[in-house]
Amino acid sequence: MASIERLYDFFQPEHYDLFIDVSREAKLIQGKTVVTGTAKRQSIALHQHDLTVSSVKVNGQAVDFVVDDPTDQIRFQVEEAGQQTIELAYEAPLTDNMNGIYPSYYLVDGQDKQVVSTQFETYFARQAFPSIDEPEAKATFSLALKFDEQPGEVAIANMPEERVVDGVHYFEKTVKMSTYLVAFAFGDFQSVETTSQSGIKVGVYATKAHPKKDLAFALDIAKRSIDFYEDFYQTPYPLAQSLQVALPDFSAGAMENWGMVTYREAYLLVDPDNTELAMKQVVATVIAHELAHQWFGDLVTMKWWDELWLNESFANMMEFVAIDAIEPDWHIWESFNANDAQSAFRRDAIPGVQPVHVAVHHPEEIDALFDPAIVYAKGAHLLVMLRSLIGDDALRKGLKAYFDKKAYGNATGDDLWAALGDASGQDVGAIMKTWLDQPGYPVLSVSIEDGRVKVSQKPFVLGEKPKDDHRLWQVPLKASVAGLPELLTDESADLGEWSELQAASDGPFRLNVGNAGHYIVSYDDQILAEQVQQLAALSAIDQAQFLQNALLLAQANEIGYADILPVLPALADSDSALVQDFVYQAIAAVKVFASAGSDLEKNLKASTQQLSAKSFARLGLDKKATDSVADELARPTVVAAALYGHNDDLLAKAHATFVKAGSAQALPADGRTQILKNELVNYNSQETFAALLSAYQTSANASLKRDLSAALAATPNALQIKELVASFQDPAVIKPQDLRNWFAGVLANPVGQDQAWDWLKTNWGWLEERLGGDMEFSSYITVISRIFKSREKLEAFQAFFDDKKDQPGLSREIVVDTQVIENRVSLVEKQEAAVAKALAGLTK
Repeated sequence: MASIERLYDFFQPEHYDLFIDVSREAKLIQGKTVVTGTAKRQSIALHQHDLTVSSVKVNGQAVDFVVDDPTDQIRFQVEEAGQQTIELAYEAPLTDNMNGIYPSYYLVDGQDKQVVSTQFETYFARQAFPSIDEPEAKATFSLALKFDEQPGEVAIANMPEERVVDGVHYFEKTVKMSTYLVAFAFGDFQSVETTSQSGIKVGVYATKAHPKKDLAFALDIAKRSIDFYEDFYQTPYPLAQSLQVALPDFSAGAMENWGMVTYREAYLLVDPDNTELAMKQVVATVIAHELAHQWFGDLVTMKWWDELWLNESFANMMEFVAIDAIEPDWHIWESFNANDAQSAFRRDAIPGVQPVHVAVHHPEEIDALFDPAIVYAKGAHLLVMLRSLIGDDALRKGLKAYFDKKAYGNATGDDLWAALGDASGQDVGAIMKTWLDQPGYPVLSVSIEDGRVKVSQKPFVLGEKPKDDHRLWQVPLKASVAGLPELLTDESADLGEWSELQAASDGPFRLNVGNAGHYIVSYDDQILAEQVQQLAALSAIDQAQFLQNALLLAQANEIGYADILPVLPALADSDSALVQDFVYQAIAAVKVFASAGSDLEKNLKASTQQLSAKSFARLGLDKKATDSVADELARPTVVAAALYGHNDDLLAKAHATFVKAGSAQALPADGRTQILKNELVNYNSQETFAALLSAYQTSANASLKRDLSAALAATPNALQIKELVASFQDPAVIKPQDLRNWFAGVLANPVGQDQAWDWLKTNWGWLEERLGGDMEFSSYITVISRIFKSREKLEAFQAFFDDKKDQPGLSREIVVDTQVIENRVSLVEKQEAAVAKALAGLTK
């Protein structure tokens, strides 16, 4: 296996002059790159991928060169080390795999149109121009862009446009930046603009397939996020513009190109008249995430991809810090606790999972780093834990020092820890090293022994426990009693007399108050009984954390799901959206035991109807003027539960609402997913199915398309499933960017599972060719691991993927996801009888 050769060691670029001429009709790029820099030796190389290089000149003289495709290199000689000017002429294809320079396709009034844009992270700038395509190789860039321009079309890039001469768009020289952040786009865009408090131009761009009003929400969030970050970081935004660009085809959620951020349309455009609050929150956090990167990732960039967490973990935390500041009524940290933290907890306990900080030895391993549950969610949770430990004053002081020292350069985690350590007076590096450099997290066992409270830590593992596992962490205790040690640094500790702690505790005795720490706690029966007794009086975050700990312990088979079920009725009528979310996370976890048509499934549905009845009666299907934020956020969860529980009132009302609306487009966004799903599951007709599939194809509204796909994939009609699966490879029906969600939806449908699985096995080669270069490609494997639950399916999974374990971008995912399915199969075998008995008792 070829390892990565760091070309920056031999040639250090300072400035690029880029001329790029794009023909959409010919699907061809013609380019010229002039790069100046310092050669450290006579033999040097630049990166390229799929470029047809016609000439290389060094200091004005043509030189011989070799294009080495396996290593993505152009190699040549210079006369002597030192300052060089290298000029290369080349051609390259426009790609259709959403990397490099590529077209996005869309419809306006039935007419096919396209815009062209870039996606250069992780190492795809080399598909657009020869370069040292490594994060450390920062340089300035002057872009001259030409394309087959039509009247009314615009071109945008990282920097403002300087001039247009003979159809060539010249953009201002950039600041010093990494190649993967270079960006441009052109086409028939519309835009809205405003100015930040410090005078920065803030804009939102989208195609004319969308009403212009759909751009306003993003503009407001972007402006206020930049204002917030300039204050919080105490560091000015370093560019003249911040453009947010919605693209019809985009593989990731968004990309933080400096000064020109690109987004999937679903994560930027919002219909102000018909979008549910939860989706607005998603869009807001994505925008805040990408704008956090403009400092953390763009101004200061990781030195190499093994420090990817420096970019992503921090931006993932800061999106919540920012939105909590600018929209405090949303209580956005509840969303973090319900989603990001749980994703991290579930993934991080699986044997074989990567640590946050992981070495990179092969180019394909770079894409495998983008594990959203680890580098994004776990990393963010660790930083939330650190923020809780050192406080905001030290955090802001440390960040300012970090930006002042490292601006326009590169950094490692040690640089950040040094700055935060100086600001807080704590050995931050020593604490965080235990969390970043080893995978997993601990479970703290708390027990009363001879009247004293003892706490001990051990690695928490889902599945087979490794032998001789001696991992230890420095654990912030955050106890409900003042005066206890801040950190547990050893395997165990004595916290004091139980009677004294019990009397001094704020509520029942607890650790990890606020749930900021990346660990769970297992209490002995006496302490647990006191928590259960006072559960109704605890805060929403404490109630949610109680269920979080229980669900993870049950998944590890350390307690039973049957033990959790009797607690749910005490929480089911909560007016907290967070608590509601966790109640139905518990129900979702128990669904794994419910085979279609079994008595267990019937009892689970009956129990779910009982749990949701009072909350559904209070909230109803329709949004109300009197709704609180919690009501708006809880309604989709409660309605989904009532639909699963076959609440007759809901089924009839949802059907009547659909019939009255006359089309999916006329339905209110609040409740739309469940109304559509109800129609397909309980009132299915071929006419309705065809109408909804047609609406999916023709709509430009990404939120509506998401709801339609969720409903269509749930159909119980096998012939309709066959029609959907037949459309998986038809981009006129399902865009490649949306295929994974379609595949997941059909695979999760018992009627469609075998059809979806057979399709994937048959078409794996096509899938690799079409999407294999994408950083999220391995998530197709993750999707399967979330659904398969029988020993037969486990064996089928292993049989198909075993011979793919030697692929660097897939190997870890296959190993980890095999463990996930094995653990689920084992749980079903060990706990199904007890769960069935518990459910039968609850529904009597």
